[in-house]
Amino acid sequence: MRVAVRKAGKLRNYLPISEVYWAKFDLLRTLVRRDLDTRYKGTIIGNLWPLVNQLSQLLIYTYVFSIVLKVRLSLKGLSGDESLTFGLWLFAGLLPWIAFTSGLLQSSNSVTGQPNLVKKVVFPLALLPLVPILSTFIESSFGLMALIFFVALLSHTLHITLVLLPLVWLPQLLLTAGLGYLTAGLTVFLRDIPQTLGVILNLWFYLTPLVYPADVIPEQFRGLVFWLNPIAAIAQVYRDLILVGEVKHWAEWGIASIISFLIFCGGFWCYKRLRPAFADVL
Repeated sequence: MRVAVRKAGKLRNYLPISEVYWAKFDLLRTLVRRDLDTRYKGTIIGNLWPLVNQLSQLLIYTYVFSIVLKVRLSLKGLSGDESLTFGLWLFAGLLPWIAFTSGLLQSSNSVTGQPNLVKKVVFPLALLPLVPILSTFIESSFGLMALIFFVALLSHTLHITLVLLPLVWLPQLLLTAGLGYLTAGLTVFLRDIPQTLGVILNLWFYLTPLVYPADVIPEQFRGLVFWLNPIAAIAQVYRDLILVGEVKHWAEWGIASIISFLIFCGGFWCYKRLRPAFADVL
């Protein structure tokens, strides 16, 4: 711990960032750590519960689509049982979706759930929606490590493209944070937003090629799905990097990054405009 603190101190000396922003970063890190600690406090397996939840969804969807509906899939470099291959392919797409939806749903209630912090003049309210988003992102890393392990076990190799994963994490976080800021701000005034968001996400899930291959989408609509649905492109690049070992969707990733950045800017702008009235409403 002391070594990490010394390294952080040295890093501050080299980066041209003011102490005010470093203080906010330290506060955000503390809030995320506290959120992760309190989520599963008192449970036997603790922070392994997210992995259990992710694997349970994997088993359910694999059973329904691979065994009941007999959806088959073959991937370059992955051999063996087709049900297992489909399960890994499915898990690679579900990981960013689970992190996205869980973080978004929790961040929509982040302001209304912390009225005491909202009424403190000195507290940086911009951090509140980021806490559940970063917490769920960290939780998804358990599933990501499990996925990489099983892919390496099946293919007997670790793809060098894994080092490119931060490139796909960036638009994922920007997209989630942008929508999180928007919904968190609106929920203060419209308490139906989280329930409405749940309905929208259910529809969004089936409009995104997560549990079914993109090839089954009619060709005239396939391009629109990838160009207008950032999470579809993000999930596809996840599969490219982890399962295949090559990137086939650079253009889709670029468009998803631009859209995610614009959504982040728009969501943060709306949150900033609404923020002065939070204390009065709560």
